[in-house]
Amino acid sequence: MDSEAGTSTPRNSSQFSWRYISRNLLLAYQSFGVVYGDLSTSPLYVYKSTFVGKLQNRQTEEAIFGAFSLIFWTLTLIPLIKYVFILLSADDNGEGGTFALYSLLCRHGKFNLLPNQQAADEELSAYSYGPSSQVVASSPLKRFLEKHKRVRTALLLVVLFGACMVIGDGVLTPAISVLSSVSGLQIAEPKLTDGEILLIACIVLVGLFALQHFGTHRVAFIFAPIVIIWLISIFSIGLYNTIHWNPRIVSAISPYYIIKFFRETGKHGWISLGGILLSITGTEAMFADLGHFTALSIRIAFAFVVYPCLIVQYMGQAAFLSKHLTSIPKSFYDSIPDGVYWPVFVIATLASIVGSQAVITATFSIIKQCHALGCFPRVKIVHTSKHMYGQIYIPEINWILMILCLAVTMGFRDTTLIGNAYGIACITVMFVTTCLMALVIIFVWQRNVIMAAAFLLFFGCIEGFYLSASFMKVPQGGWVPLVLSCIFMVVMFVWHYGTRRKYNFDLHNKVSLKWLLGLGPNLGIVRVPGIGLIYSELATGVPPIFSHFVTNLPAFHKVLVFVCVKSVPVPYVPPEERYLIGRICPRPYRMYRCIVRYGYKDIQRDEGDFETQLIQSIAEFIQMEAEEPKLSSSESSSLDGRMAVISSRSPESTSSLVISNQVDYGVSTTIQSSKSAALQSLRSAYEDENPQVRRRQVRFQLPANRVMDPSVKEELLDLILAKEAGVAYIMGHSYVKARRSSSFLKKLVIDVGYSFLRKNCRGPAVALNIPHISLIEVGMIYYV
Repeated sequence: MDSEAGTSTPRNSSQFSWRYISRNLLLAYQSFGVVYGDLSTSPLYVYKSTFVGKLQNRQTEEAIFGAFSLIFWTLTLIPLIKYVFILLSADDNGEGGTFALYSLLCRHGKFNLLPNQQAADEELSAYSYGPSSQVVASSPLKRFLEKHKRVRTALLLVVLFGACMVIGDGVLTPAISVLSSVSGLQIAEPKLTDGEILLIACIVLVGLFALQHFGTHRVAFIFAPIVIIWLISIFSIGLYNTIHWNPRIVSAISPYYIIKFFRETGKHGWISLGGILLSITGTEAMFADLGHFTALSIRIAFAFVVYPCLIVQYMGQAAFLSKHLTSIPKSFYDSIPDGVYWPVFVIATLASIVGSQAVITATFSIIKQCHALGCFPRVKIVHTSKHMYGQIYIPEINWILMILCLAVTMGFRDTTLIGNAYGIACITVMFVTTCLMALVIIFVWQRNVIMAAAFLLFFGCIEGFYLSASFMKVPQGGWVPLVLSCIFMVVMFVWHYGTRRKYNFDLHNKVSLKWLLGLGPNLGIVRVPGIGLIYSELATGVPPIFSHFVTNLPAFHKVLVFVCVKSVPVPYVPPEERYLIGRICPRPYRMYRCIVRYGYKDIQRDEGDFETQLIQSIAEFIQMEAEEPKLSSSESSSLDGRMAVISSRSPESTSSLVISNQVDYGVSTTIQSSKSAALQSLRSAYEDENPQVRRRQVRFQLPANRVMDPSVKEELLDLILAKEAGVAYIMGHSYVKARRSSSFLKKLVIDVGYSFLRKNCRGPAVALNIPHISLIEVGMIYYV
């Protein structure tokens, strides 16, 4: 037995390691189709965008050598060292991007501006990440950031500005990539006019955005071979050009040629950095799309395939251009040997489509994360893969991006002008990431401030140098991402401001439920059969919408559950930690609170079993409370009583209740269980009109062989009877208006901006997957 055990261990470990390696190799393969399309198509337009303006008069062999040296060191320092070796280690439980860095900071310091956070959120398994924060508890910088709300607001604005620039990338990347690749037709077919090239580019762009609803998972398998063939092609062409035209270009790897370049070109060389910058566009996708892959898979793909292919391609182009200075405006296509021109052109066009895919995918994730922060209106989010959880598609954003992209393409008609805009958007995101990473080094990694300062100074100076050069091109197209970012920032600010004002109104107008119940005999309040789910953004207290409802309709259900669906600063909340259950009043009142927690990457999918999980969770809470009367509260200061995390289990595994039978039904149990002939006829009519609506009804019963306290049994029976009587969803249909005494600007923001966004975004009932037939909306005006 011992010998068998001894031999089985290494076999299992080898199987695990082989499974680990094969999984990462498979993910590395998929990453080519999602992450590297944009970065790998940059050779189409870098040299053309660099030698523009007055630098056209300095097109010499030495200038070409200097430009290649700049490209080599830029690719080495920023994508390879900063992103691959450093930033990919700063993931948030496997997630990357600026929001991942921001959520890490919010969990290691009180920087968060989400209003309804609780102490119980810090007990989430995904919350504690990295070393303990006790070491930096007394940090003067941390105390300064936590004390000043304006500084924390500024930090959020910086993150949102970076997010807006990523959205700008989603507009500019398809425009420059597709237009650059399609323009190669004019070299082979000089008869084609610029207008015809533009028309072809627009058709390709429309097709690209129409493909988005298939999702990243399918696209990755389709597009990955295209990018790999493209990388092999540009590597081969670059190697051929280097050997055939000017092998001496290898010496330009020395940074001495950079010094020589600036000495000869001066100010114009500095301005040309806006073109050199385009060689690293798409780098941010390596970090932003980390959640779809793994850090190791991205490192393997970039370090062993993408990086060497790009270096050799830029080297080959430089070798060709050093002997053909007049070919700079069409450097890539002129450098292709005649025999392989058409195959490379076809692959270049397909690769440019793939390049656009990476940024569009990242844009969807950014919008979702902005919504989780309460900074973007509710939009429809489609989960495109049953197996890969983080992959989404947002129809409204997709078509808005398409319209903006077509407008930019038809408006500029020139890749140089689009490149000026593109460079500003990309380097701004990188600079924001560098600033956030410096804070992560201090607060999350708990390294010395000197190390963070060295990181910020080194990479910040490099990116600041590029940023200053890019801003010199604002009049020549660089204004586009700034205008787009301002528009999206206004939308985010208006939504965030209106949402916070509405929440503060609820917070300051909470009602005392005991006082309200004390008025019961005077108001004639009665308890009707069924369960009433009252939705509110408040994590504690009773919302004013409930008192407004009871005052106008003095009756409510025998079992009341105040439901709060909220976001927490973690990427994903495990299902077993999603529900937080507690009481609001003493046991006879049958009133509970349920807080449903989602991470900023979680998707609220309509699985049709929310009611079942809720009943199970409440039943588990009742049992737990009876067995552990001294259950410690995670929020001792809460007036609502004890709260406990209840694992959401499958219907068959619950210990408090037993499933008696399951049947499919068409509408809510509110109508299904009714004995009224009128309501039954309404149900039949509804099923006839909505044949596609099929939900699952679950019936509960108490376990037969279990001994339990009579009061617990009575409460569980009341819960089962209420469930069988039906479930009603009560939500506020609010109208937010500014007070008459408010300033003109506040009235403009609330009465015009916020009102417009609320009317044109998804309703909260639709976003929360609430069945329409069971919904009760209570109208209420909020004067904020």
